[in-house]
Amino acid sequence: MTDFAIRRSAHRHPLRKLPRLAAGLFALGLGLSLAVLPATDAHAGDGNSFLPAKMAIAAPTGARNLCGKYRWACSHSGTSGKVSQSDLRKVDQINRRVNRQIREVTDQSQYRKADYWTLPQSSRGDCEDFALLKKKELMRAGFAPQNLLLTTVLDRQGRSHAVLVVRTTAGDYVLDNLNDKVKPWKATRYTFLRMQNPRNPGAWVGVLTKA
Repeated sequence: MTDFAIRRSAHRHPLRKLPRLAAGLFALGLGLSLAVLPATDAHAGDGNSFLPAKMAIAAPTGARNLCGKYRWACSHSGTSGKVSQSDLRKVDQINRRVNRQIREVTDQSQYRKADYWTLPQSSRGDCEDFALLKKKELMRAGFAPQNLLLTTVLDRQGRSHAVLVVRTTAGDYVLDNLNDKVKPWKATRYTFLRMQNPRNPGAWVGVLTKA
């Protein structure tokens, strides 16, 4: 998967300056519609346990038609549907099962496209395909969709990557096809770029935060 516009901006400026420069970095030549979010999120100011939603932003290019293709991927249950620490055992099981079932291949190899978000086909898929399937399987297991957030990051080598973030009562945890262990986002050493809006998963928010 690709998230080149944000990746270029993140590398152009030191990460410690991103909170101050975020709006300018996103807007500079990216053609995105942005709006700074008010600090009214239920988890705003809640230490480092939750990923901060800093501004409204367009979805990644490959996910622009996701809501039309998979309505469930952008749905909201209408209830809190809180995920407790004890629920992480089930989350871990689903993460490991999907990682075993799907073989990783690039979008270019499978679809001749640089970035194409879809459920895995023929037991093959890119990182965002893993994340989508995990979201679907967790929803099937009873988890509220607004707590299952598709998220784009830069991995430890600075490469574009996608994961699924599970929002629990104790913080945000990451499901990753590169690692079977479900980790708090701060333990990943990733740079988080954007994720689905927990209030409205049909929209996306900019994060620009380094673990």
